[in-house]
Amino acid sequence: PEPRASLTSGDNVEAAEKELEDLQIIKSPSDPKKYRYIELNNGLKALLISDQSREHNVKAVLVHRMFSLSQSAAALCICVGSFSDPEDLPGLAHFLEHMVFMGSEKYPAENGFDAFLKKHGGSDNASTDCERTIFQFDVQRKYFREALDRWAQFFICPLMIEDAIDREVEAVDSEYQLARPSDSHRKEMLFGSLAKPNHPMTKFCWGNAQTLKHEPKENKINTYERLREFWKRYYSAHYMTLTVQSRETLDTLEEWVREIFIKVPNNGQPRPDFSNLQDPFNTPDFNKLYRVVPVRKIHALTISWALPPQDKHYRVKPLHYISWLIGHEGAGSILSVLRKKCWALALFGGNSETGFDQNTTYSIFSISITLTDEGYQNVSQIVHLVFQYLKMLQKLGTQQRIYEEIQKIEANEFHYQEQTDPIEFVETICENMQLFPKQDFLCGHQLMFEYNPETSLSLCYTSLLTPERANLLLLSPEHEGRCLLKEKWFGTQYSMEAAFLVLNFDTQPYMGQHLSTDSLQKNCVPFVSPQLLLNLIVDYLADFTAAPDVFSMFAEQLKKTYFNILIKPERLGKDVRLQILEHCRWSVIQKYEAIMKNLTVDDLMQFVTKFKAKMFVEGLVQGNFTSAESKEFLEYFVERLQFKPLEAEPPVLFRVVELPQKHHLCKVQSLNKSDANSEVTVYYQVFLMPIMTSLDLLRSMHMEEPCFDFLRTKETLGYQVYPTCRNTSGVLGFSVTVETQATKFSTDFVENKIEEFLVNFGEKLTNLTDEAYQAQVTALIKLKECEDTHLGEEVDRSWFEVVTEQYVFDGLSKEIEALKQMTKAELLSWFMGHRGAEGRKLSVHVVGFGKEENNQPEDDQTCLNPAEKTEGTPAKSSSYGEVSKLTFLPPTSALAGATMITDIRAFTSSLTLHPYHKILS
Repeated sequence: PEPRASLTSGDNVEAAEKELEDLQIIKSPSDPKKYRYIELNNGLKALLISDQSREHNVKAVLVHRMFSLSQSAAALCICVGSFSDPEDLPGLAHFLEHMVFMGSEKYPAENGFDAFLKKHGGSDNASTDCERTIFQFDVQRKYFREALDRWAQFFICPLMIEDAIDREVEAVDSEYQLARPSDSHRKEMLFGSLAKPNHPMTKFCWGNAQTLKHEPKENKINTYERLREFWKRYYSAHYMTLTVQSRETLDTLEEWVREIFIKVPNNGQPRPDFSNLQDPFNTPDFNKLYRVVPVRKIHALTISWALPPQDKHYRVKPLHYISWLIGHEGAGSILSVLRKKCWALALFGGNSETGFDQNTTYSIFSISITLTDEGYQNVSQIVHLVFQYLKMLQKLGTQQRIYEEIQKIEANEFHYQEQTDPIEFVETICENMQLFPKQDFLCGHQLMFEYNPETSLSLCYTSLLTPERANLLLLSPEHEGRCLLKEKWFGTQYSMEAAFLVLNFDTQPYMGQHLSTDSLQKNCVPFVSPQLLLNLIVDYLADFTAAPDVFSMFAEQLKKTYFNILIKPERLGKDVRLQILEHCRWSVIQKYEAIMKNLTVDDLMQFVTKFKAKMFVEGLVQGNFTSAESKEFLEYFVERLQFKPLEAEPPVLFRVVELPQKHHLCKVQSLNKSDANSEVTVYYQVFLMPIMTSLDLLRSMHMEEPCFDFLRTKETLGYQVYPTCRNTSGVLGFSVTVETQATKFSTDFVENKIEEFLVNFGEKLTNLTDEAYQAQVTALIKLKECEDTHLGEEVDRSWFEVVTEQYVFDGLSKEIEALKQMTKAELLSWFMGHRGAEGRKLSVHVVGFGKEENNQPEDDQTCLNPAEKTEGTPAKSSSYGEVSKLTFLPPTSALAGATMITDIRAFTSSLTLHPYHKILS
């Protein structure tokens, strides 16, 4: 720890605190927080953050909202991840991250920590990466000390009882099943499989029931014992970095951290180190073209290079510099040329800085391009263009002027940074503590400290980013039926080709296209006037035109976008639910049907003319603007668009049907034939109620943790389990949602379990003591009083009031007052009333494909022991089914009492509409 200054009597308290702050740590001039770095005797390193200064400088807000201060938060990073998984137990690091939440010797209740946080307005999360695992939480300041003690037991004495292990495996498996339809996860697993044998990149980092439960039993492996051994080996204090932030003084935070975390054991063993495993992708399989069948309808090209680890170059950030050049969109850039030819919609170049893209064994640099249909047909020429640009950069060498422009932009962002949510901030910093020296904890991930072209910049250009070292992944639905290989864990279908033979690379000038970096040098402007930016947008709207080829490009992309929305169970479930509830809603299915009707650019321009003829314009200006400036914004808008006012006030479209006082069920088949995931949402419509106070109290403070404990922890129905309070165009309701798998449970079974939970919850609410009720009311009030961490939060809240035509800009103050007046008896009466015989209940099921629903996927990729790179005959029918029509399913006898909805319009046409109402007081 840093030496402390001695203080004489009469010294100013603020000056004293300044003396005790760690001045070696570089921080933003706009950051009022104070920092101190300490190391405990057990090797744990901690950064203490005191946020006291905000206590004396709470900003005034237009709506006269009285803010309290932000939550207290903590995060801890351990330098162990999935790279350390044993060969015979894939996913063990991820599984351990789950298991430490399941009670401790000091606090044995299985979900006790989550229950404590929910009771006091807090939240928590955790994640496992390749070489690091991070835990974080936030809570009201009053309960921060106790929360720290409860949380620290994860790393001191977790229980990890055998019964909990068997159940939590199912949550890990469900998380894996939910990830299977994700193209980004599928790409990662395929990419990792290309590494050298025995490199940890080839491991199955997710874990599932097969690797953590079934195979260990077959092989007589005791997962319980191995889990405890893994915890003892890797959850060691000298591997850990801790960040805590609160309004306490630095001295108080240091006292707490030393007292609590000194108990974390140190096993004295060396840290996991994989830095000797360099060049994992120096294999024949890497430098090839892979054609991949995606889940979504998308054409996408990713060109990747495996580079040496970049951690030691963090002060130069060579990949950040290169990504600016590659990702630039101005004249002369790769994307500008591709867009002019209508070959591409978007381009990203860079490194995501996740453990997958950057670790101690390699760093990945990728160029990802979202292609149009025509771009897919010309992919060979697009690859040529990319390599032309890279060759041009190599000839030009590192441009100091461009580097310093980027450096200046990053420095300005750091200098004038807005404050971030404490839980997000501590999560970032505790990981930075594993990567950078003390002085750079706060800035090492952002600032470009020094221009040094002689090191890594020139190295990356001249010898590494070449065609011969590149890997190409090409995703397209056009590959369906042509890919005979299948990745082991996610079932991704792909084929492998010798890229350089197929694409015939060269780097000669292509078609005379002008590629340059000139516009990037001219356009790196660190500040643009908001007035100028708005004027440019309005000018474009006023003179809007669309070329036929550009219109066709975006129309085709929109078709894919709607398709990709509808094949996700959670998005389809939302679309069906709102199609039932909202009277004038254009569903995604209807939008998809409309865009498929071969619309033309003439149709668009006719609409634009009608749209601009008569309008009502409404806006929101919030922030550092005067009233006169705000009026100028509006006047310029009106002047340039030259529209006439509406002849009559438009009818309010925010109308919601009044559900009948009985249980209705809408059960539809998932539109992704290869997806086992199902979603069940049970929704209760609440007629009229003062603001959202009862709903907030019901969900956040009372229902969330019991819902998680009953439906996920005990019943193991799925990874995603949550209650939600819903405001559907001014009509309120609450719901419980479970995302499950048809390979394990039917949706009817899950709904009955939700009903069982709600019955138990009603009993729990009845038995709630007055003291417990009041504590949770106070916690919710404190949460609502928290200061916005940045202007965007406040703007989002205000804009919601504008677009919903509510204009209740002091809504939070009204909710707080209503909460103060609400009694436990009122909450109980309200909940039981809506759950009774007169309740308005709507269930929406999106049914996946699996044995519990008697409908196996057409391409069944859920076999328990798939071959790693199997070959076989592709599925005969396309997995890209029709999404413009819903298939309604009947209930089983388990839900025989529900009234089925099999024609949404026929059902809603007979229902009355809620009157549109505004909350005025």
